[in-house]
Amino acid sequence: MHFVYILQSIDHPEQYYCGVTDDVVKRLQEHNSGKSKHTAKFKPWQLLSYHFFKDQPTALAFEKYLKTGSGRAFAKKRLR
Repeated sequence: MHFVYILQSIDHPEQYYCGVTDDVVKRLQEHNSGKSKHTAKFKPWQLLSYHFFKDQPTALAFEKYLKTGSGRAFAKKRLR
């Protein structure tokens, strides 16, 4: 199972992060413990949404899309 997830910083609510994982709960704990250098300065994080994909290439493609301008607009309107 592969999940694309979207996080929002609790202390800096204008900051969002999306990623791919096989274990959403564990990954959120890693973000909140500072194990990810990309998200450590905006912790703590809350989970806004996650989306299941059967195969990793599709999950990675969706994550890549969410990191584009149109993907961010889509997420803001539909996923948050």
